[in-house]
Amino acid sequence: MTWPAAAAFAAAAAAVDDAVAAGNTPGAILLAGQGDEPSLEHVVGLAECAAVSGAAHDRPLTAHTWFDLASLTKVMGTLPCVLLLCTDGRIGLDDKVQQHLPAFRGAGKQAVTVRQLLAHMSGLPAHRDLAQPGAARADIVDIAVAEPLEAAPGTRVVYSDLGFITLGALVETVEQAPLDEVWRERVATRIGLAHSGFRPPAGVPIAATEPPPAGSDRLGDVHDENARAMTGVAGHAGLFGTAADVATYLRRGWLSNDLLPDELIEDALRCQTDGLDGRRGLGWTLRGDRWDHMGRLWPQTGAGHTGFTGTCVALERPSGRWVVLLANAVHFGRDRTGVIALRRQIHDLLLEAS
Repeated sequence: MTWPAAAAFAAAAAAVDDAVAAGNTPGAILLAGQGDEPSLEHVVGLAECAAVSGAAHDRPLTAHTWFDLASLTKVMGTLPCVLLLCTDGRIGLDDKVQQHLPAFRGAGKQAVTVRQLLAHMSGLPAHRDLAQPGAARADIVDIAVAEPLEAAPGTRVVYSDLGFITLGALVETVEQAPLDEVWRERVATRIGLAHSGFRPPAGVPIAATEPPPAGSDRLGDVHDENARAMTGVAGHAGLFGTAADVATYLRRGWLSNDLLPDELIEDALRCQTDGLDGRRGLGWTLRGDRWDHMGRLWPQTGAGHTGFTGTCVALERPSGRWVVLLANAVHFGRDRTGVIALRRQIHDLLLEAS
């Protein structure tokens, strides 16, 4: 039986329409499907609102619009690059980070493993403002990698941008190449992601995010301040892409073994944090975590992730079901209450009538 059912998808699409009409987001794209079967798509609203950006006119959203994927970068960008190094045998999940990134030093940091960084249980804090006037990207990476631990490794779960900035630095050190080039060569080219990447090329249609205080919109500039200070290429944020490319990544990267071996996929989607204050896989948010956005009805074997700009994905490997919701909610400001509720609502609606 094809999933989602037409009635269920129509109900979810109507919820997206209502969110746009209520001003919770200028626009959104909803895609849902099962495995490689034909997916259902709904596109509504604006890529750019003239009243917010100061543009001459509104710009409609289309299926070809690239979104700032924000923290989806963690699971779509950095995570596969790290896991591919594991498949090569060049690093191990339980290797100490210092073994591959000697600059990762400080009290207690010699015990931190690659697995702990991926599962947000390294002991690093959630966030620091890293931007320094005139600082080079390498200097900012060094500041992030030098951040002291706040807790002993493996004792708590704290969703950490700093952990994934560190993982991006680890990839670059092992590969001896920039993260964006590694991702393009090892992930995008391999599974056919032609409409996504760091620092999107000029001329592609991009969903607007939040105008900076100076006024001009950040079309093509990553919204996250730390990633922007790192010239748009960072382990925690910076990736842009279309909804179709995000869906392809879920299908070919996680619901098949076109990119990664089954055993590594299964490990990544397994809870790594039993007994701690969160439920995390390797990179992925699992059901019951404080950042779980998948509603009441999404299966307990599901996994997902969100992004600050208004993006989210979910998948469930046993059934092959997946959902992509890309919204540019942050174009209207940083109050994301409406889009947070929408994420949960659409997952429930897609399953209630199925």
